[in-house]
Amino acid sequence: MREILSDLVAEQQHLDQFLQTLRDRQWPTPTPAAGWTIQDTVSHLAYVESFAAEVLAEGQERIDAENITDLDAWTAIGVRQGRGRRHQEIIEWWRFGRADVVEALSRILPSDRIPWLVGDMSARSFATIRLMETWAHGLDVKAAILGRNAPLDEPPEGLGEDEVWIDPLADTTRLRHIASLGQRSLPFAFEQAGEEFPERGIRVEVMGPLYAAWRFGPEDTDQVVKGMAGDWCRVVVQRQDASDTGLRAVGDYAEMALKIARTY
Repeated sequence: MREILSDLVAEQQHLDQFLQTLRDRQWPTPTPAAGWTIQDTVSHLAYVESFAAEVLAEGQERIDAENITDLDAWTAIGVRQGRGRRHQEIIEWWRFGRADVVEALSRILPSDRIPWLVGDMSARSFATIRLMETWAHGLDVKAAILGRNAPLDEPPEGLGEDEVWIDPLADTTRLRHIASLGQRSLPFAFEQAGEEFPERGIRVEVMGPLYAAWRFGPEDTDQVVKGMAGDWCRVVVQRQDASDTGLRAVGDYAEMALKIARTY
């Protein structure tokens, strides 16, 4: 669990640090998520992390007690609870919740099963989903301020020779977890779309930061998705259409995957 938890904490701290650069007047800024401001987004993250910590402590009973009948309505609970509160208070709410999750996960095995909204899963997958959600909502927050959800190809103009600039949207090696999750979620995506998933599966071959080659899925399939890891990850968290990326498909099923891929 050490690697995935280390990356989870790093992703959360990365977003936390970006939030610390915002001014009070920027917290009500609308994000690409319809109806949600930056404050709403962080409130949602805080509520879900707190709920996840309670599930880790209490198990299925906590999920049953939540009585979730409409997932969209449930995701709005945290948003409502955060409105009218000071943004620093919301950040602290999020920090306490996520710390409790990491602490609980650090005491169990990667293969241990954890109940969740869509059924039970391994502790490793649970941590990966927490990382994925942090990154995806972080894209929304940054897009609200920067006006984009993908990194720049080169530094902005006017940067001094001695200035070191790091794009807040720069892809990191932490995306490997999300890229893998996206491939593993393809059967779910096909099911949700009412499409038949190929018996031989679909392989994903993407290039991550520092020219890292990441390959996920069966080696003997003729259905392959290829491209940049950042593009693939943005597609599977539904922040970008595949048609707006350099991703390409080999095979009809792979072509379909680019249209319907999702992790939730």
